[in-house]
Amino acid sequence: MNIEQLLQQRAVDAVSTLYAADQKDQLQIQKTRKEFEGDYTLVVFPILRQSKKSPEVTANEIGQFMVDNSPEIESFNVVKGFLNLSLTTEYWTNTLNTTVSDVDFGVSASSGKTIMVEYSSPNTNKPLHLGHIRNNLLGYSVSQILKANGHNVIKVNLVNDRGIHICKSMLAWQKFGNGETPQSTGMKGDHLVGKYYVEFDKHYKSEIKLLMEQGMSEDDAKKNAPMILEAQEMLRKWEAKDSEVYSLWERMNSWVYAGFDVTYKALGVDFDKIYYESQTYLLGKSIVDEGLNRGVFFRKDDNSIWIDLEADGLDQKLLLRADGTAVYMTQDLGTAVTRFEENKLDDLIYVVGNEQNYHFQVLKLILSKLGHKWSENISHLSYGMVELPEGKMKSREGTVVDADELVTEMVETARDMSNELGKLDSCTEEEATKICTMVGLGALKYFILKVDPRKTMLFDPKESIDFNGNTGPFIQYTHARICSILRKAEEANINFDGSVSVEALSPVEIGLVKMIADYPAAVKQAGETFSPAVVGSYIYDLVKLFNSYYHDNPIIKEENVEIRKAKLILSSQIAKIIAKGMLLLGIDVPERM
Repeated sequence: MNIEQLLQQRAVDAVSTLYAADQKDQLQIQKTRKEFEGDYTLVVFPILRQSKKSPEVTANEIGQFMVDNSPEIESFNVVKGFLNLSLTTEYWTNTLNTTVSDVDFGVSASSGKTIMVEYSSPNTNKPLHLGHIRNNLLGYSVSQILKANGHNVIKVNLVNDRGIHICKSMLAWQKFGNGETPQSTGMKGDHLVGKYYVEFDKHYKSEIKLLMEQGMSEDDAKKNAPMILEAQEMLRKWEAKDSEVYSLWERMNSWVYAGFDVTYKALGVDFDKIYYESQTYLLGKSIVDEGLNRGVFFRKDDNSIWIDLEADGLDQKLLLRADGTAVYMTQDLGTAVTRFEENKLDDLIYVVGNEQNYHFQVLKLILSKLGHKWSENISHLSYGMVELPEGKMKSREGTVVDADELVTEMVETARDMSNELGKLDSCTEEEATKICTMVGLGALKYFILKVDPRKTMLFDPKESIDFNGNTGPFIQYTHARICSILRKAEEANINFDGSVSVEALSPVEIGLVKMIADYPAAVKQAGETFSPAVVGSYIYDLVKLFNSYYHDNPIIKEENVEIRKAKLILSSQIAKIIAKGMLLLGIDVPERM
């Protein structure tokens, strides 16, 4: 039972004794607002009908009863109908000692739920870019947070390895590649394939322009340009398992997978299972056939298959093209059914940008109409796009921020700034490289994850790597500072093992203990809202509070042995929570900096 539940029970006992009333469902304990004195607040307005007294009198009666009968409560004050309760120093001391001895502090007991989180979901026609970075970091962090909330989490990646966009890269390489490979060019495989996706678009636009100059409308030119017609024919051949097309597809995809693996490793993300659209779309097609036979779907005159959702406030949705080839919805139906059947999932979370909101609304509705009750357990973590100071990115035009280049740039910038500030002066080259990698990636990850996922964000590399303010490096430096304090204590043979005594904590230290005690609630809220930003905000507030405390209060130079011991134990616990919380964001923290 946590403190909120305990105080609620104390309040229920008070109301039952004082007014012979059972108001359990109406008595809510919440944290006291910062501008008022107290730790927790009870709103007494719902009890006035039973007390038949004014809000102030009612609050005073309940407050006095709770102080008299609750060893955790030291005092109370009343502001109109708000009863503010202050807990004892002994309670907060015990809280600190308990958290120090609890190696799983902030980790919930097993919920028994299995949750699958799908993220990354790249196309094999281009390398990963800044938008993919937000996707990967969000998916990985949400998975870590859900694990901390006691859930069994399966991290999956659905690789979009088939379709017209893949054929575009294949066709352009076939026409203009002159047989070049990652080995012959020294390019990462995903970069090489992405080069030909851009090449396709360049030639396709030229053909459209030429056809329009010959009098064709823009729409007709887009449909009849030779490049797009050849790409569509290549897709039909691929689905027919044409040996030449299939062999080229396997070869180019293998280049891309090798490239992706390098990027994933650099970002520090991984997966428990990888699905491939090429292996799931056929099941999707069989589901479409089943829905057609049951009258859930209908066939148009051109042989394409659709579902009519107009009665549900949506529109008609294509499920199979006229030539029988699959669309994204086809394979998403197949993968959803496969995943729930194979893994006995309780929930499935798709981490996909907000431009796909409609797609997932339709997916859930179609699955429901097909009779799958578990469709209600599908969630779409819809995140906002990442924009740059100069505007949006466009893959087909090659105007994207490449993920590999960005990671390299962040590490190099971290080294430059660290050298400028003298933070690497005492480090070996190996230590410096390790720290700069940690700081560069920490800056990138924290800057992206501190923003609520649902918001569009502006990414500024220079701002992200500042050693001051709400940044990853600021938090990392604070952790290193605490580690330095603890090392100096050990070097001076200062013992800070054991527990903290009640007399050793002043009100300012108790403020830090209260902050520590909030960590499990932050992890829980982040899990409920799928928002790593909640953890990021908590860690930043904790770090700010500690730095303020450190500035005004000597730790190692404290003369009182018991107080010094308490300060060191408190500092050590804060360092552990910083490391735990940042790890939920996929960020490592250095011990030296």
